[in-house]
Amino acid sequence: MPSTSLCVGVVAPLTGRLAPLGSPLSYVLRRLAPRLAHVRNGGRRHEVTVVVRDSRSDPGAARRAVRDLAGSDGAHLVLTMAGTRVLPAVTDACEELGVPCVSTTFPWQAYLHARDAAPGHRFRWTYHFAWGLDDIAAVFANLWERVGGRSTVGCLWNDDLQGTLLRHERYGFAAVTSPRGHILADLGAYREPASDFAAQVARLREHGADLVTSAATATDLALFHRQARAAGVRPRLITCSRWLTYPHTHTTPAPDVHGELGDARVATLVYWSPDHPYRSGLDGTTCAELARDYERDTGAAWLQPLGLAHALLETAHHALAAAADPTDRASVARALAGTRLGTVAGTLDWTRGPTPNVALLPLVGGQWQPGAHGPRLVLVGNGAHPGVPVTGELMTAHRPPTA
Repeated sequence: MPSTSLCVGVVAPLTGRLAPLGSPLSYVLRRLAPRLAHVRNGGRRHEVTVVVRDSRSDPGAARRAVRDLAGSDGAHLVLTMAGTRVLPAVTDACEELGVPCVSTTFPWQAYLHARDAAPGHRFRWTYHFAWGLDDIAAVFANLWERVGGRSTVGCLWNDDLQGTLLRHERYGFAAVTSPRGHILADLGAYREPASDFAAQVARLREHGADLVTSAATATDLALFHRQARAAGVRPRLITCSRWLTYPHTHTTPAPDVHGELGDARVATLVYWSPDHPYRSGLDGTTCAELARDYERDTGAAWLQPLGLAHALLETAHHALAAAADPTDRASVARALAGTRLGTVAGTLDWTRGPTPNVALLPLVGGQWQPGAHGPRLVLVGNGAHPGVPVTGELMTAHRPPTA
């Protein structure tokens, strides 16, 4: 039986401020190119072309990329990751143009909120896998409780989408942490990039909080930490999501940020690491092998999105192989809706929720700790997912002596 040609489109941040997060996806595309060159479906071989278009880290450019992929490239499926504004631009364009899409690296509540949808809404074409804001809150609360039981936590949240959702009555941190006895003290919204945190440091002192939680960039968090120390305020532990899930050298061009945060005892969420016990169903790669090969081939430190990028391509291959007719976009979308797949990032199951079109990834707690070759991400808390091994102890900052 003659083969037919399929097209997988990829919208990736190859340039612009998100470019460091596009590197893992570019690497995995090169690594899996032989596996992605064709797919077998129902005994028939289909040649596959992968077309990559640059989002330029910009929502408008991302929408244009989708239009090109859906039109002139004839993509049967689109993949994307990264960017609080870019990712929703891609998924909305796919929904409008009727192209199946799989995305990741964005909490699912934010994924819905940014698209003006509520939990329970069912998209026809777009599918996502990630974790929830409630999962982040639970991981962080477990770490706070290991430091000092019930506590007052200073919340350093911006005035943008992240801060809005973290403060949200239904989606935000309070819904998870307040029933556990924690008091959240909002230190006041700030605009990114920040120039001064004097007001937030003063509020931290007023509330007597010795724990801080944030979703700041590394640069902003370093500024906050520096000003807090200058004011004689030193949190015992900082929990930070978003940019601090990546190595400090990849989150900011400022050379002093690593040094400034080196003793801040920053803990974060971990959705993928070389120590996770998963294996790819596509090529058998383990998490440890993927991270090792990335560092060897690129000379750069592994990034958490590396595992998600690999899982994204595993999902694409599976959908084209499982669809009743992989040349029909609607058939590919239906295959995605029924997907339950073991990947190098864990099992992705779109049949369970927590809401339509979303598959959950498990989260554990991690912390940046000094290592022989710079900061290393140690797994320090696995309460909700004991299958992921703990690799070190949670460390807290030493409090300054009182007069």
